[in-house]
Amino acid sequence: MRFVHHNGAQGDKRLPESMGSGCAFLDYDNDGRQDLLLINGRDWPGTPPTQRHPVTMALYRNLGGKFEDVTSETGLSIALYGMGVACGDFDNDGWVDLFISALGRNVLLRNLDGHFVDVTSQAGVGGGDDAWSTSCGWLDYDNDGDLDLFVANYLEWSLELERALHCRLPGGQPAYCPPTAFRGTMPYLYRNGGDGTFQEVSQEAGLQIRTDTGEPLAKALGVVPVDLDADGWVDLVVANDTRRNLVFHNRGQGRFAEVGVYAGIAYDSAGQPRGAMGIDAADFRNNGSIAVGIGNFADEMTALYVTETHPLQFTDQALTAGVGSATRDRLTFGLLWLDYDLDSRLDLLLANGHLEPDIQRVHTGQQYAQPAQLFWNTGRTRPRELMPVGPAQSGPDLFRPLVGRGASYADIDQDGDLDLVLTSCGGPPRLLRNDQATGHSWLRFRLVGRRCNRDAIGTWLEVKLAGRTVRRQVMPTRSYLSQVELPITLGLGADQVQAVEIRWADGSRQSVPAVRHGELTVVVQP
Repeated sequence: MRFVHHNGAQGDKRLPESMGSGCAFLDYDNDGRQDLLLINGRDWPGTPPTQRHPVTMALYRNLGGKFEDVTSETGLSIALYGMGVACGDFDNDGWVDLFISALGRNVLLRNLDGHFVDVTSQAGVGGGDDAWSTSCGWLDYDNDGDLDLFVANYLEWSLELERALHCRLPGGQPAYCPPTAFRGTMPYLYRNGGDGTFQEVSQEAGLQIRTDTGEPLAKALGVVPVDLDADGWVDLVVANDTRRNLVFHNRGQGRFAEVGVYAGIAYDSAGQPRGAMGIDAADFRNNGSIAVGIGNFADEMTALYVTETHPLQFTDQALTAGVGSATRDRLTFGLLWLDYDLDSRLDLLLANGHLEPDIQRVHTGQQYAQPAQLFWNTGRTRPRELMPVGPAQSGPDLFRPLVGRGASYADIDQDGDLDLVLTSCGGPPRLLRNDQATGHSWLRFRLVGRRCNRDAIGTWLEVKLAGRTVRRQVMPTRSYLSQVELPITLGLGADQVQAVEIRWADGSRQSVPAVRHGELTVVVQP
């Protein structure tokens, strides 16, 4: 791969240059292998081009461990200041479609047998010409069997406004202006009409939250859809930059109630908002509780909000679990739960990197390029529940510093373990093959909905092992501006499977009578 992220930076310090772009693993051609999409920026209008060839996103077809650039032939040679991506079969035709969020108009691309066609205008999901959209995701919030679309928006930003602010570092050098200098925004929620068109319903759905002064509250960079209370309706947790995080509890009938303060996710332990970026949610203790991890700004540790007794009440357990102090000096964007060693317990991956290339001049404890971090889930068998993993255990490549932004995973070589990609702001991505040799067994599932959405997004898979139940949600929307693969991989450690049950997104349940270790099992909803 020769991809290099291009942010258009030429020294003028325009805030979008610092935010990077995301990535996604998806099977765009239905050949059973996970392909890789990398989102890109572009040159700023009115500035001299800095690249010999037009800058576009890039799609790499997986040929079985090696990748081939198929951007042009698939119709993806599209120039835009891209940010994030959402992958989902919105028309239930069996081909995964793409939504690309951007600075400016967003783009919806329908997959027609492996070739993408722009259907943004017909669908009505372009958003505002002056909007700045970030993380996005497909979900069936109204349980009608087709995928709706949530799109986070960041700031009311313009080049003219940033130039007028004349932001500087303490030493006087030009700096990217902080998000506190700009007004907040409202998200988009697009309800799928089932006929190729969408209706924007964020206000009717209760997603438009304002401050006490009437200003739009959200400065959203991350979102994770997850059914927090197992009531069959998918909720939304939104990570906001310098504003309180939002928790939208799905009450059914197309309505959400914002309960972030009540849930304990809105603020840090001192009651202050943080600079939140990437986000992911999972049952990392295999006990039915949900943990929401959120990556935060430098000098603000990664948050680890966990339920204990009530499904909608969380406490930040970052310090006691072992990730608090270890992440305080990092600026974390991408954040993922994944079982990297297939022991049945979800581990935590962080992609780190600062905003300011000159940060070390004014803050000697910070670097622009920073190492990623990996925390092994010990299962509470050691003093720290989440223990830092280093180069001695996982090799040096993961920990070489980069200006980390997006992060995603997939089994790219079909050997059962999960491989990684990290995106870099203004640089090349890092594709990392997982060669774990623990001997742990694994299961892999691809679920196909018939009465629920075809991708089965929002479905929960439950595998009973000796003394515990491993639960995983089909939800590709994770991390920062990124999407993970759709199939689910479950590590088993050395245990045998006692039972497998699926709770489909429409609430129906199905038992899977027989599965084989080390193979992909395709389950079609009856």
